[in-house]
Amino acid sequence: MSRYNAVKQMVSMRGFFIFAAMTAAVLCGCSAHEPHAGEIAGNAAKLYYDWLAEGKYDAYVDGFYRPDSIPGSYREQLITNAKMFAAQQREERGGIASVRLLRASADTARHVGSAYLLLCYGDSTKEEIVVPMVEHKGVWMMR
Repeated sequence: MSRYNAVKQMVSMRGFFIFAAMTAAVLCGCSAHEPHAGEIAGNAAKLYYDWLAEGKYDAYVDGFYRPDSIPGSYREQLITNAKMFAAQQREERGGIASVRLLRASADTARHVGSAYLLLCYGDSTKEEIVVPMVEHKGVWMMR
């Protein structure tokens, strides 16, 4: 059988339906997208900054990686600093209106990454920031 006839036979209706079913299976498998480490790190950074914008300063401060425990008084100072930063942003720019994740990357061998966030302020100005991230026991935290 010539190569032409073999190809012609493959494109028969039966072959077409088998090809279509296989293509649909592959496409469906790809749509069940499992997030990669960079995406997870980026979403974690966005969540921490969302908490800052919402006034959940304690949750924002707890999003920082600290290999050792810190005294409660130091934690309270960090929370006070976050409040002061948010108050300054409200005064100067109308506060953080929204946070967008632009992109993120991660080095899974070293358990570090970077999240690029866009802070959108109440006065319609925007600022892109880079948030260094570190993975500790499966949780992405800010450095």
